Amino acid sequence: MRNRLYLGAALAAAALAVLPALPASAATSSVLTYGSAGGSAVATGDVLTASLAGSSVATFYSTAAGGVGVKCSSSGFSATVTSNPSAPGTAVEALTAHTFGSCVPVGIPGVTAVLSVTVNNLGYVNNVSDAAGNPVTLSPGTAGPIQTTIVLRSLLGNITCTYQANPASLTGSTNNTGNTIGFANQSFARSSGPGTCFPAGYFTATYGQVLDTSQAGSPAVWVN
Repeated sequence: MRNRLYLGAALAAAALAVLPALPASAATSSVLTYGSAGGSAVATGDVLTASLAGSSVATFYSTAAGGVGVKCSSSGFSATVTSNPSAPGTAVEALTAHTFGSCVPVGIPGVTAVLSVTVNNLGYVNNVSDAAGNPVTLSPGTAGPIQTTIVLRSLLGNITCTYQANPASLTGSTNNTGNTIGFANQSFARSSGPGTCFPAGYFTATYGQVLDTSQAGSPAVWVN
């Protein structure tokens, strides 16, 4: 009987030895999470907000290297999450508000002040990918092209300058260091306004932390 027990144990061990090793189940997360990387999934319908990161400014200059234009020390956005699939993938947001304040003219001849900077034709569609480089694409919605209207005070009175994204969409990136989203030298062309309006604009700004204000404590948002 004892020999039979030993034989049975040996056969069981041999059978286990030839079974293929099963991979450990990998935990999956959504493209957007809050609290930490791989944390709780940002829910569809959650509202994400951010202001300018740190002491940075938003600029709208006539060339990618600088030139004349407008500089704002206050800016922020609000977006509603419309899709947040499992990673890898692309989350989609509706940009419903984008504001600028404390803006000043930079080197525009005859201009003494910036009265307003207004983003038109909201909401825009914001695609946030977790692919290499964490690319972001901001595209027009149904209301019309991505457009910004700037009202300037000049020596001859107030003037209105309108600019549209050229090409139609803006590209940027996210960064989990600081939970930021940024755009650099995104090109706009003047669509209306007198010669005092600079003929082209290049938009640069970094926003962060991006926060999920629909969750308790407004935790930071991560891209996975």
